[in-house]
Amino acid sequence: MSKIKNVEYGLEKIFEGAQDFLPLLGTDYVEFYVGNAKQAAHFYKTAFGFQSYAYKGLETGSKDSVSYVLTQNKIKLILTTPLNSTSEINKHIVKHGDGVKVIALWVEDAKKAWEETTSRGAKSYFEPRVEKDADGEVVRAGIYTYGETVHIFVERKNYKGTFLPGFVKWDSEYNPEPVGLKYIDHMVGNVGWGEMNTWVKWYEDVMGFENFLSFDDTQIHTEYSALMSKVMSNGNGRIKFPINEPAKAAKKSQIEEYLDFYEGSGVQHIAVATNDILDTVAKMRARGVEFLSTPPDEYYKSVPNRLAEHNHELAEDIEKLKSLGIMIDADEEGYLLQIFTKPVEDRPTLFFEIIQRMGARGFGAGNFKALFESIEREQELRGTL
Repeated sequence: MSKIKNVEYGLEKIFEGAQDFLPLLGTDYVEFYVGNAKQAAHFYKTAFGFQSYAYKGLETGSKDSVSYVLTQNKIKLILTTPLNSTSEINKHIVKHGDGVKVIALWVEDAKKAWEETTSRGAKSYFEPRVEKDADGEVVRAGIYTYGETVHIFVERKNYKGTFLPGFVKWDSEYNPEPVGLKYIDHMVGNVGWGEMNTWVKWYEDVMGFENFLSFDDTQIHTEYSALMSKVMSNGNGRIKFPINEPAKAAKKSQIEEYLDFYEGSGVQHIAVATNDILDTVAKMRARGVEFLSTPPDEYYKSVPNRLAEHNHELAEDIEKLKSLGIMIDADEEGYLLQIFTKPVEDRPTLFFEIIQRMGARGFGAGNFKALFESIEREQELRGTL
């Protein structure tokens, strides 16, 4: 039995016979395909506190697309827009709207990662390639996962440049203060009816992940809607991918709504960690970020009973959490605080979660009912419930 402890992410995980054929060092970047990267970059800087980092476009010799790279602590986002109507990027945007195309994973050996995964059944997105400039070289390779989403393996140990070959440093006079976002905690994928277990098995077989937690429709439901979810984690716990599918219920679930408007499987939300959720959320609200509606008074009145074993640990004032709409849950290892934005584009698809872990390793199961009722109120306003 091996014990793997990751102090930075506050995780400790014990596996028997964990598979090590695909060691992952962390999330390298997340790339969005968007209709207007220049404007999207301004939004993420203004509202989420991201900073200008790198750029690729016509001025750097890129004739078919433009990319802006934003950073905040360990998080890197790429916003990419096509420069012509025949681009595959444009076709992706026409079908799905703005959304996540690439979840890039930082590895020691990109070629080996691609060989290991494709030999286990992954469909190749592109074969290993060496990208060079005056600052060294990066090796990248890619595979498809659910829908049209891809994983790109990034090996950058021989590179000293700003981001990747082909990019230049992006200097900007406009860089609002960060809001305290630290790293990506997890990313959630929505897949179609009956597909969750297929993709759970894919992550197990192809990438050596383990099913860390499972929730079925008896646990995740309201009066109107339901879903099922399984959380996949790699060996060191740095990468966690919950996978959701719809479940039969009286009305249309949030997963069905996503699948209808995204027109297929894709990334539903990105959870980003903070060390001070009260400060982070207050700053984001002041900058115009819209969050789901605050749970009712009864939710906050029940906190002392729900968290009876952790009340002595609770450092935050419940009234302050209520004033910002922040939810709280606990497991045997501690508690967590979380809140969810409304979708960040006009299609009701991608949104963000802000999370602060105080020892808890779970995903807020005690908040599911209150969360989904908030989402259902939004669905009702949209006429999609």
